[in-house]
Amino acid sequence: MNDSPHVTERSLQLTAIVVTGLSSFLTPFMGSAMNVALPSVSREFSLDAVTLGWVQMAYQLAAAMFLVPFGKLADIMGRRKIFALGLTLDVTASAVCALAPSAAVLIAFRAVQGIGGAMIFGTGVAILTSVYPPGERGKALGINSAAVYVGLSIGPVVGGFLTHGFGWRSILWAYVPLSLLALVLTLTRLKGEWAEARGESFDRAGAVIFGAGIVALMFGFSRLPSKLGFVLAGAGTVAIILFIWLEGRVAKPLLETRLFWRNRIFAFSNLAAFINYSATAASGFILSLYLQYVKGLPPHRAGLVLIAQPILMAVSSPFAGRLSDRTEPQTIASVGMGLSSAGLFLFAFIRQGTPLPFVVAGLVLLGLGFGLFSSPNTNAVMGAVERRLYGVAAASLGTMRLSGQMLSLGITMLILAVTMGRVAIRPENLPSFLQSARIAFAFYAALCVVGVFASLARGKRNGNNSVPRAD
Repeated sequence: MNDSPHVTERSLQLTAIVVTGLSSFLTPFMGSAMNVALPSVSREFSLDAVTLGWVQMAYQLAAAMFLVPFGKLADIMGRRKIFALGLTLDVTASAVCALAPSAAVLIAFRAVQGIGGAMIFGTGVAILTSVYPPGERGKALGINSAAVYVGLSIGPVVGGFLTHGFGWRSILWAYVPLSLLALVLTLTRLKGEWAEARGESFDRAGAVIFGAGIVALMFGFSRLPSKLGFVLAGAGTVAIILFIWLEGRVAKPLLETRLFWRNRIFAFSNLAAFINYSATAASGFILSLYLQYVKGLPPHRAGLVLIAQPILMAVSSPFAGRLSDRTEPQTIASVGMGLSSAGLFLFAFIRQGTPLPFVVAGLVLLGLGFGLFSSPNTNAVMGAVERRLYGVAAASLGTMRLSGQMLSLGITMLILAVTMGRVAIRPENLPSFLQSARIAFAFYAALCVVGVFASLARGKRNGNNSVPRAD
């Protein structure tokens, strides 16, 4: 509930969409800009391809660990409070990353950035869902998704030019004032707290088991096929199963697992998101390396090629969000997943001599597909739960996104490790890198096809397959 009755509903909605939109822009801006800067980071710190992946993986791993706990804390303590704390942590860690004297420091504070990101991801969508009525929610979520894709669009271009002209650290310095602006607007203009679960207990044991399971599973996966990798991945799987079992027996659980067992729309929409991100997230990482190492493009030109995908995302997402207010999200999202699969399938044929228009065509299909999938799928998830669970629902969806992104990078690093070994990408091993890229894209295209069926299986939101809601 809005704690400030003197603020008009419309002005509150406008402030919420500006603040959450700015924060939604910043995180993908950083991620996509750093993708283009990775070869420069590798040269400065002499990193092999697998270790280089941890510059991005550390952020995603930390965010995935803390998303669900902070989503629940936001429902209890107030979403604005957790959102502001996340922005504060994010901007502080960004400044430290910009000054990092070693790869270890950079990776460690990318993880701290991820903790701040978890506070932001677990609350931003929930705040929007709290202030917009169901009939306007898809439009608001579509605009928010468009902000994400504008960040993805601008990131490679700005990151490429900054890296080319001033070095990779300049990306982080450019990020700091924008994060500060989002923090100031949150503290001064966003009047409300939205804590419908205030007074409920916090499941600390569940938070510890969940975090430990995520870390062991994803870190172990990145170390496969070593013996340690199998042990850690197995331990992580056991911990996640234990977490799910315990949450069904706690009076006030960290994550209400009944949503997955009894709410078909919620369950299959989250599954579709997990599959979609697992299949598409590593494409920017692989293509950035391909364009710079194989095609010989400088960072700023590589960024100009990669911009095709997020531009299509930004254009199609608001349209898809508005459409999902009037028709079934199931259909729109499933079409989007199918287009993403087609784009990934094209990339399974890339060679050293592949013309750039072919690469752009694949990026266009990926961008259009993802734009059609994301906001309708988010609308389906948030519309399937009652108000007191908005933070948990947003955090659950965010966890699916980040877990999918980590799995995507983890699979890519596993393929690189098996095909290339733990070596830097050099002219003599470009054939094995290209082989790794083709294997990865073929696998992801097939995975996306599976995602189409998961998206279709959710059923219609007007059916009787969801738990009671309290809007």
